[in-house]
Amino acid sequence: MDESKLSQLRDQKTPAPPARFTAKQGQYLAFIWAYSQINRRAPAEADFQHYFRVTAPSVHQMIKTLDQLGLIERQPGVPRSIQLRVTPQELPILGID
Repeated sequence: MDESKLSQLRDQKTPAPPARFTAKQGQYLAFIWAYSQINRRAPAEADFQHYFRVTAPSVHQMIKTLDQLGLIERQPGVPRSIQLRVTPQELPILGID
């Protein structure tokens, strides 16, 4: 292989993998991680409401979505049973409003 082709291969950028979650979903995931680290238990839906200043139905829908996407795991009917299925390294920095 000649030097110019080798240089072209070396200079090619590898496309970034598609995002596993949206920015908003990332914030919810980061909140779950941070809250769990501080309180040694998962947050309740009311904790999400208070932090993100959203309604109960909004929180519930987001939790269902995260569960359906396989980003969290939870036991239906068991309070504070949310467990992350992503590594902390994949999470964005938790924003402060």
